[in-house]
Parts: sequence; structure tokens; C-alpha cells
Amino acid sequence: MLSEINITNLAIIDAMNLKLAPGLNIITGETGAGKSILVDAITLMLGGRADNVMIRSDSDYAIIEGVFQIDSSVENDINDFLSQDDLENIDNIETLILSRELRRNGRNISRVNGRSVNLSMLRDLGDLLVDLHSQSEHLSLLKVSEHLPLLDRFGGLDQDCRRFGEIVSELKSVRKMLVHVREEQANNKEKLELLKFQLGEISEANLTVGEDISLKAERLKLSNIEKLIKFSNQLLEIGIESDSQARGMSAVDQIGMMSEICERLIQIDANFQPIKSQIDSLFDQCQDVASDLFNYKDNIEFDPERFVEVEERLELISDLIGKYGSNIDEVIQYGLDIELKLENIASNADSIKELENQEKMLLGKIENLGIEITKKRKLTADSLASNVMERMSELRMDGTEFFIRIDHTDDDISGVTIDNRTVKIYENGLDTVEFLISPNKGESLKPISKIASGGETSRLMLALRGILAEADRRPILVFDEIDQGIGGRIGSVIGKNLWELGVSHQVVCITHLPSIASYGDAHYRVTKQMSDDRTYTVVESLDSESRIEEIIAMLGSKGKSVRKTALGLIENANKEKDSI
Repeated sequence: MLSEINITNLAIIDAMNLKLAPGLNIITGETGAGKSILVDAITLMLGGRADNVMIRSDSDYAIIEGVFQIDSSVENDINDFLSQDDLENIDNIETLILSRELRRNGRNISRVNGRSVNLSMLRDLGDLLVDLHSQSEHLSLLKVSEHLPLLDRFGGLDQDCRRFGEIVSELKSVRKMLVHVREEQANNKEKLELLKFQLGEISEANLTVGEDISLKAERLKLSNIEKLIKFSNQLLEIGIESDSQARGMSAVDQIGMMSEICERLIQIDANFQPIKSQIDSLFDQCQDVASDLFNYKDNIEFDPERFVEVEERLELISDLIGKYGSNIDEVIQYGLDIELKLENIASNADSIKELENQEKMLLGKIENLGIEITKKRKLTADSLASNVMERMSELRMDGTEFFIRIDHTDDDISGVTIDNRTVKIYENGLDTVEFLISPNKGESLKPISKIASGGETSRLMLALRGILAEADRRPILVFDEIDQGIGGRIGSVIGKNLWELGVSHQVVCITHLPSIASYGDAHYRVTKQMSDDRTYTVVESLDSESRIEEIIAMLGSKGKSVRKTALGLIENANKEKDSI
């Protein structure tokens, strides 16, 4: 509930503290006393449009502050809202203080429990707490977006809608994955032939690591066969086959001669034996080298066909390296990567089929549950419309026709098919809901937001509020000028309805009718006073006697009969309350 309003420097209000009570709060006063300023203050506190001309003329600022005691019916909604807007650590969630400061320079400061917030956040939070029935934007029943949630709460469909929303959320997730996999598949499809060609080219080459190095070595050998033979002959000539007459002794002959000389030296000096052993070892090695050289020379053979094969193989490897990597290792790895991509493409096709099956299954669930919810909504709509028209009859609007239109929106792209029509899927069902009314017999049904008469709008809102009291989570209802265009007889009926609303909500009502005022649980009088050539608005809480005097004043005359009428109104209201 709104337990307290503090207003400073707003219009002709210097400083005001208004403590409100649970139930029905009645605010009365003469025209021009400043009752509308209270509504303006509440509007500003809830994030409504501000103008610095509303600041008191001798001040640079105005402050409006409301203290709310949070009811359990909206505690979860408030917590969810605060957590979404990073205010979950706000102090004392049981009490919320919403404040708005207007500056002469045009600056606005909005706060929640002393913490600065942006204006839209203040407005959204206010919408969870207060429904202001005036000419402002807070009249929720005129918002088509509010009609379906109200209908569902009236019919107790919250659980069905929650289950529907979970399925829709799962469908969105599946469809998101489908879009991703299909895009990937489409991109891969364009590359598929290229990937297959590349893999075929690499696979056909049957490459091995280091193959290019060994082939280059072989090509070098095959291209230099003549030099190999030439250098081998030179080695043999030097080491073994040298003509002693032409070139002197060969290396082997010279080492053999050295061995013979060493043998003679040993006969003279036995210590020369180690030197002879080294020379003999060298002689043996030379003979081995000579044997290897002969074998190597005998095996040197130029194979032109093999040379062509090596050249072609190296050219192929070079071509593949130019296309797929900087070396043969990278080419082989590139081929392995292509194999993996082709496997993924094949896997994507299976994934698409699986996701499509999931999508079909979820659409089936949505269709079945959506049809079930629509049926329940239509039954609920008939019941609600009947109750509203009955209540409107009590409010002297016998010719009023009230209708709740339930329809679908076409969506050929992502909808679900119902009765050969593809309709849009919403988070809470397949339907759109709008309240329609014909205030006068013979007129066509129109959206309630198009109703011209303020009195008709007020009574319709009151009728709907009375019936939807349990469905509407907003704990605070403010009615301004609800008695516009109606007389005293109907005032008692309206007063009774307002009081009944006060059982489940806190109701604040500004009225000129004593028959409405007599039903108040608390009564406040607004007066305009003069002091030091300045005008001030004052609000006072009325006790039992002063309340009687105020109702007498509202009746417009004085005397015992008027006092008796006032007492009769209060007594009748008390009897009506006791009977409920």
C-alpha cells in the first residue's frame, strides 16, 4: 500500500505530508482547492511527464516522495524487476520509497530507496504498484497489452500459459540451432565439390612425410651420373690404380711400402711396433675403401625413366605445396582437415533432420496446448463479459454491451497451423485479446480506449476493477473524477463498489459526491488557505465528527435535515459494508 506521500514546492503546495490508510481513502474539497495537484503529484512520482512550471514560484525545485509498504501479492514481481535492473541489492525490499525531484533548470532526478535510477525504470516500477485512473497513461485497462494477462488471471490460466511459454522457449532454441546448422550446411554445400576435389587430389598423390627430401636427393644423383663416374675413377686412380711410371705409386702401394719399412725398423727397434700397427690398420682401411669404391662404381647406372618419374613426382609435390601448404607436412594435414570437414557436413545433414523432427514435435505440442488454452479463454471471456454487463447494469448502464474479442494473427513464416490457418505463436498462447464495448444500445462495439464519455469510462473501469480485483496484481488503485457525469443515486452504488475494491486493494478516490464519500474507510479534506499574501493547499485527515461536517458541506446546504441526510448516508454505507 501507499502509506505516505510527501510533497514539497509543487504548484500551491508548500509542504504536505499525507498518510493514507488501507481500504478506501476518500479525498474531497472544493473545486480549485488543489485536489488535482495530488493526482499530479502521484503521476510525477510514478514517472509521468514533468514541466518545471509545476514548481512553486518562489522555489528552484519540487520533490514528490511516496512510501510504499510492499504487499506479498506483488513481492515476487518487484523482486524480479529489481533483479533485472541490477537493483537486487536495494535496501529493505519490504518498504520502497519512490521519489522524483524537479529542478527549475529542467533537470529531473529519480530515486528508489535513495538510489538514483533512470525515469523509465521509475515508471516501470510504478506500473507494478499503482493503477491511476485519470487522464494519464497509467490506466492499464485502456492498454490492449493488459487485456490478455487480466483475462488469464481471471480464468486461472497462469499455469497453462507458463507451460506453453516453456515449450515456446524450447522451440526458439531449436529453431535458432536449425538456422545455424542450415547456414553452415548452405555454406558447406557450395564448398563441397571443391573440398572433394582437393581431398581427391591429395589422396591420389599418396604423400609421405619427408618424401620430397629423398626425391630431391635422388634427382640430384640421377642428374649427375657422369660426374659420379668421373669422381669415382679419380679416387680409384689416386688410391689404387695409379701408374707408377706416369704418376707415381698409388696410395695403397705407398702405405704397403711404409709397412715393409716399419717391419725392418722393428727388427732394429721393437718400440716401433705401435707405429707399424697403425700403418697396417690404415692399409686395411684403404683396401676396404677401394673395395667400396669399386662396388659403387659398378652400381652407378643412369635410368632415364626413373629420372622422369622423380621429376614428375617432385613437380606434383611442388604443385600441392603451392596450393595447400608451405611444406609436405602441411599438405598432408590439410587433407586430414578436409576429411574432418566432410564428416561434419554429413553430420550436419543428420543434425538438421533431428532438429526438424524436434521442431515438428514441439509445434505439435504448441498446437494442442494452444487450442486448449484458446478454448479456456473463450469460456473465461464469456463468463467475464456476462459479469461485467451485470455489474454495468447495477451502475445504471443497462444498454451496455461488453465483449471480449479473441483472435489470431497470421504468420506464414514461423507460426503453427490451426484450422488451415497459420497463426503467430506468442509466449503465452496463440491468441490476441481485446476488450470491446458498446455503451449505448444500437452502437457498434469499439475498443474501450475509444470511449468518449469520461463518466462511462469511469463506470466501466469500476465494473471491471470489481470483477478483476483478484486477477489484478496492482495493489493500489487511484480514481480521479469517477463521479463525472453521474448523479447521487448511482453514487451510492459506485461508493459500494469502491469499498468492495478496498477489501483487496488500497483505493484512493477523489470525489464530489457525498454518497460516494460516505463509504470511505478514511476521509481527507483539501482546502486552500492564504497566509502572507501566499496561497497554500492543506490536507487534513477527518475524524468522525469533522467527516459528518464535510459531507454536510458537500450536500450544499445546512440545517438539521441536511445533517440527518448526511448521517443517513453514512449509516446506510455502514449497513451495506456490514452486509458484505
